[in-house]
Amino acid sequence: MADGIRGKKFEHFPQDVQKGILLHRFIDTYTDSHDIFRQSTRRLHEKYHHYSGVIIDIVYDHFLAKNWSNYSDEKLEDFINRFYNSLHENYAVLTEKTQGLMPYMIERNWLLSYRTVEGIHQILTQMDRRSRNVSKMQFASEELKEFYTEFEQEFTLFFEDIQQQAKQKLLSL
Repeated sequence: MADGIRGKKFEHFPQDVQKGILLHRFIDTYTDSHDIFRQSTRRLHEKYHHYSGVIIDIVYDHFLAKNWSNYSDEKLEDFINRFYNSLHENYAVLTEKTQGLMPYMIERNWLLSYRTVEGIHQILTQMDRRSRNVSKMQFASEELKEFYTEFEQEFTLFFEDIQQQAKQKLLSL
């Protein structure tokens, strides 16, 4: 939801949502300029150009879902169900765009699908359709398979850093 909220338009949301939006913005900015993230995107840049960052975001989401137990004591399925329940409980606070995506996201269980390469392929294909097939993202699962080990190693190093940075940022909000 935070991606669609520009400028200071976040200020009319409840305080906790404002913090979440600001944290999301921080994470996006930090990620985009991170050396390891950029290393991953360079592998795709020639073929996918400015979409390479979007693809690596999704690839990194895959490794987070796949290795969830390394980062949380809570089962991934339980976390996802808690998240979906939170969306329902806070429906009135969500943007119209998020309200519109929510049933589709829950029905197809997007978050759990990130755990598999096939799930990532489906997500990339859906995103490619939204770009009217200009991005060619549907083909990026081939690079995910080809450079799987390299991407996973890069994600692991990156995620250790971003966790610490996000904790510090959250304390300052």
